[in-house]
Amino acid sequence: MKKIIAIGGSSSRNSINKQLAIYAANLFENAAVEVLDLNDYDMPVFSVDREKENGIHPLAQQFYDKIGSADCIVLSLAEHNGAYSAAFKNVLDWASRINAKTFQQKPMLLLATSPGARGGATVLDIALKRFPFQGAEVKGSFSLPSFHEHFKDGKIVNSEYEQELKQIVSTITL
Repeated sequence: MKKIIAIGGSSSRNSINKQLAIYAANLFENAAVEVLDLNDYDMPVFSVDREKENGIHPLAQQFYDKIGSADCIVLSLAEHNGAYSAAFKNVLDWASRINAKTFQQKPMLLLATSPGARGGATVLDIALKRFPFQGAEVKGSFSLPSFHEHFKDGKIVNSEYEQELKQIVSTITL
């Protein structure tokens, strides 16, 4: 059985991006899903001074090791002011000090959603351009607009968006 790591790129306890990541990860057949919650990786804001004084934060190493244990990463990014959330960026900054190729050449399904009509399109675009340089093998991407309208009871309720996501998942070989 393959292992999928699902991550919502937000520290919100009720993260809509975590909900979407879990849903999408569970669409893969013959896979076990492990959910990483960014709240479990709460570290001081990265700085080279902190790294010099204290070394790599142990939580950054744990996050990096979890990524390394995956056969696939399903990551749904929250959009804060047009970019990644500070919580996600901080984990990424710390983990990148272990290896600049933080995602370790793992296949990735990259997602975004938001309450608005653009569905996190700006942060998704940023990540699609940036993550390959950080070791992600982005195999597909998907944006779900107007989350609260199109996602209810743990699933996408708009059949067009549901079919689009299922089609993308079906093209990703684990």
